[in-house]
Amino acid sequence: MPRLRTAVLVAGAALLTRRALRRRVRRSPLWPLPALPTPVSGRAPRRNAAFRALVTERTEPAEGVVQLRLEAAGLPAWQPGAHIDVVLPSGLVRPYSLCGDPSEPGTYTIAARLIEDGRGGSREVHEQLQEGVDIEIRGPRNRFPLADSKAYVFVAGGIGITPILPMVRALAAAGANWRLLYGGRSRASMPYVDELAKLGADGDRVLVVPEDESGLPDLAAFLAGTAPGTAVHCCGPDPLMDAVAALLPASCTLHLERFAPGAAGPGDDVPFEVELRRSGRMVQVAPGRSVLSAVRAELPDVPYSCEQGFCGTCQQRVLEGEIDHRDELLTDGERDDSMLICVSRCRGGRLVIDL
Repeated sequence: MPRLRTAVLVAGAALLTRRALRRRVRRSPLWPLPALPTPVSGRAPRRNAAFRALVTERTEPAEGVVQLRLEAAGLPAWQPGAHIDVVLPSGLVRPYSLCGDPSEPGTYTIAARLIEDGRGGSREVHEQLQEGVDIEIRGPRNRFPLADSKAYVFVAGGIGITPILPMVRALAAAGANWRLLYGGRSRASMPYVDELAKLGADGDRVLVVPEDESGLPDLAAFLAGTAPGTAVHCCGPDPLMDAVAALLPASCTLHLERFAPGAAGPGDDVPFEVELRRSGRMVQVAPGRSVLSAVRAELPDVPYSCEQGFCGTCQQRVLEGEIDHRDELLTDGERDDSMLICVSRCRGGRLVIDL
């Protein structure tokens, strides 16, 4: 009996010990070592979920432009001005403005112009995204929302009409006060011209200016007399947006959507060094060279995609240094301690990145 009692006590103690160890392991998998802190390297978690969507319709609303209808269950709602990130079959990520109807559930519509001398994204859209193709999309995000105003002026250049089109539809339906100047290389290359003409027919609100017919648009004449407090939304090539900004009366508010991050001003690109803290390496970033390029010379596996500051693939945690943010993606909170190394730079002489 004493031996049996001893065996029972030993077995009970062993069971209690295993349970205690299991609880410690749950709290800290490397017990008895201290638990590791949350990793800070690489991309911060994105707020926008990824979805698989099916290309259900493909049309050509203008020369060199394809429009894609994407369908999936549970797609988030969106407002005019929003865009999504499209993950192309090659893995490239490209942003496209939503130009469909926000009230239509489970459907997104985008349009893409073929850029002959681009970096391949638009060509991949035109050649590979056919009806029946399943792709990944992310978003939507909206950094170009329709402002709250009593009057609106829109200026669009080429494919820059895509984020503006849903705004005009909404304002026309609401009977709001709005005007639009829409310029492009030729009428045949400008999508949605006919629809816009119908939307603005009640007050001659739409001015279409094909360059091969009328030359460059007279922005000064179009903007002259714009009422104080008018919200002006502009999307198109940088020269167009710079001209609008220069001509706009100070009493109006300007809202811009760029195809790519704005160019740095003269002398803004200065050399600096980047310490890769975990790798124990130092890289030099020359004027005109991106942090991404310099880092990949040392660490070729660092992920990236768009190289334009839109997709977030190259987001890295910054441990020290002042960041010169040049992206179109990060929130103010994210900018406190991270950067997109494809476009952003350093305001001082040194950055320390958790790589």
